[in-house]
Amino acid sequence: MLRIGVHGATGRMGRLVLEEIAANPDISVVWAAGRDLPRDPAADVVIDFSTPEGFARLYDQAKCPIVSGTTGMPVPEAPRVPLLHAANFSLGVAVLRRLVVQARAALPDYDVELVEMHHRHKRDAPSGTALRLIEGLGPVRNGHDGLRIPGEIGVHAVRGGDIVGEHTVYLCGPGERVQLGHVATHRGVFAAGAVRAARWIVGKPAGRYSIEDVIGVLPE
Repeated sequence: MLRIGVHGATGRMGRLVLEEIAANPDISVVWAAGRDLPRDPAADVVIDFSTPEGFARLYDQAKCPIVSGTTGMPVPEAPRVPLLHAANFSLGVAVLRRLVVQARAALPDYDVELVEMHHRHKRDAPSGTALRLIEGLGPVRNGHDGLRIPGEIGVHAVRGGDIVGEHTVYLCGPGERVQLGHVATHRGVFAAGAVRAARWIVGKPAGRYSIEDVIGVLPE
């Protein structure tokens, strides 16, 4: 039985993580906390969707692997425990990132643009997922007027209604364009990805991991 601690359990994602764990009979919740940690936050692995301050307290005390979706803070690059941090726990988005990198390498002269769509209440723009999808692929143009600079990547944010999350990457060349995209229709997909990451990270050595590590190497 895999024993999981849930930090940030009273938030929207924390509640979804608890529902996902309840649907898996081979894992259990050994503690669930909102802002405050238990006196001894022992578990096989902790899933964290809290706050930057909450993550810092958890990291200081934890003796087990951490899977965290908390954003807005620096994340240790060489952590003392196994740490998997991600802005988006969708396994589909992890696959999309791999495909975007491969497409960019195969079509280096094509113009790259990204359109991301989220609900009206989302505060950050562009989204962390959008930035992750194009990370390291070129300079980002966000809200810039005028002619595009060769090699730059345009990122466009749409906010409205109750859109869970949509990301489409366009690679535009002479006479054609390639579209790679992902649509999330329910936030439960992020909780499922976090639980899968928690299963995966148990037994790994201390270090920094990504959600892409969970899906492994894609076939050529």
